[in-house]
Amino acid sequence: MGFRFLGIDHVQLAGPPGCELVARHFFGDILGWVELPKPEHLQRRGGLWFQCGSQQVHIGIQEDFVPASKAHPAFHVADLADFRAHVLQHGLEPIDDEPLPGADRFYLRDPFGNRLEFLEWQ
Repeated sequence: MGFRFLGIDHVQLAGPPGCELVARHFFGDILGWVELPKPEHLQRRGGLWFQCGSQQVHIGIQEDFVPASKAHPAFHVADLADFRAHVLQHGLEPIDDEPLPGADRFYLRDPFGNRLEFLEWQ
């Protein structure tokens, strides 16, 4: 077998039509992710792309949007306690869940209701 998986290149989250300004504020201004230019031929679809560590997160527009309330990406964070304080300062409410052995974690809902997990391995 000559192929091998190298990891995840990007995760796509969905948002409703016209969500770009709100997404830019949440993912760019609050989370601090850098917005990436979309290829010109994909710009007509709307949405945004962001860099998160070595991966990308794409926010795609979905006409019949329904938030992902169970399925979710999990983002590895250095100094999760500091990140928790940061999101609290921005009026966001972290959601604690069942303990995960060896990790601290919490969830947030993005402005569209998608579930996002943030964790730090000990």
